[in-house]
Amino acid sequence: MSTTPQSYRYFEDFTAGQEIFLGQRHVTEAEIIAFALDFDPQPFHVDHDAAAQTIFQGVIASGWHTCAMMMRLVVDKLLKHSSSMGSPGLDSVRWLKPVRAGDTLNLVYQVREVRASTSKPDRGIVISIWCVSNQHGEVVATVEGMGMFGRRPAGEAA
Repeated sequence: MSTTPQSYRYFEDFTAGQEIFLGQRHVTEAEIIAFALDFDPQPFHVDHDAAAQTIFQGVIASGWHTCAMMMRLVVDKLLKHSSSMGSPGLDSVRWLKPVRAGDTLNLVYQVREVRASTSKPDRGIVISIWCVSNQHGEVVATVEGMGMFGRRPAGEAA
């Protein structure tokens, strides 16, 4: 696995089968509750007493918060150093285990497929799975989607 974002600037730098470690993020209770109050104020995200009575037996992060934390790592460690041209969308998002205060999330970007655009020769598509696990190695969420990356300019060395 590589941790050098500059290694993945252009479409041609990605190959099927690559696994790129994009770092860690420690989760705090304050951010879980703040995010949920703004965007997903369900009781098991914001209320200790109510959350204790649920199947989660305590406050957990919103799945959307987990996705936002994943996105931050992808942007900071990969996209902002690349020729990213955005994404045409996601195929699936799965929340497999609760994320709790005190967890440390680890994100791996798995390249499943790469294909050059047939209609726009200046770009290609990278199909990927983002897989985030907690400090115990348990996968807590996955995102499957695609990103568009610019092609390496003619004459620029790899």
